[in-house]
Amino acid sequence: MPIPEDVTGDEIDKDVRQELLSLPKGLAEDVAKNLVMVARLIDEEPERAYGYSKVALRLASRVAAVREAAGFAAYANQKYSEALAEFRAARRMTGNVELWPVMADCERGLGRPEKALDMAGAPEVHKLDKAGQVEMRLVAAGARRDMDQLDAAIVTLQSPELASNSVQPWTARLRYAYADALLAAGREGEAREWFAKAVEADKDGSTDASDRLAEMDGVEFMDVLVEDEDEDENEDGILVDEDHHVDEDHDAEAEAEADADSDDEAGDADDPADVDDVDDVDAVVVDDDKD
Repeated sequence: MPIPEDVTGDEIDKDVRQELLSLPKGLAEDVAKNLVMVARLIDEEPERAYGYSKVALRLASRVAAVREAAGFAAYANQKYSEALAEFRAARRMTGNVELWPVMADCERGLGRPEKALDMAGAPEVHKLDKAGQVEMRLVAAGARRDMDQLDAAIVTLQSPELASNSVQPWTARLRYAYADALLAAGREGEAREWFAKAVEADKDGSTDASDRLAEMDGVEFMDVLVEDEDEDENEDGILVDEDHHVDEDHDAEAEAEADADSDDEAGDADDPADVDDVDDVDAVVVDDDKD
């Protein structure tokens, strides 16, 4: 797959670069560039990110960082079985537990919420850092909801991290999940309060909490551009109702004018008809070759 000229491979994390030192220099550079592309595309173009991860995997399947990147690319494309296999491989190579929450979420994706809950209660969770423990709590709550245990999901999310006024990287998502669970349980007043708190913490727009809050408040967003176009189309004074039917009085007037014009032009049958110029529209095709 093509690598943009601005990608050098030096953009990767220093720990990953350290792992790649076990590879020949040229190969390490190729792998690094593909990993950079995975990171660059995974949020907006996950399918392309997946393609680059497969290239990196073919080049260096024995590098833990490559297996981890391949796992996240598969996960982003909802290929949960493949993602779980890659995460397990990476964990075997490193012995780290940081992938434990996303592995549990893969179990959810595979329709095994009970397995995800078992993992949430495993000893590995105690080895996670604070961010990992919060992530595990989110996965466990999601598993409870998968099993239609809304009250249990709400209780699972109740924690010191949720109650804290301190804003951490996980705060917006935790508050959002709590608000969403409350809303699903019919506790709309509390849900609105927590969606508002999620908005306060969501500085980078990682959730749609603001939209959910507006929806609860009955705020409707209108497409101003579409309205402007409608006004432009009808600026000649033609009245159009909500179903886009032309006003009947105008129709009658137009027909009378057309009949008069027809009488005037009866002798001009040999004149060539006027033809409106039609602009050609060029279609822009983006080349997304996978390999």
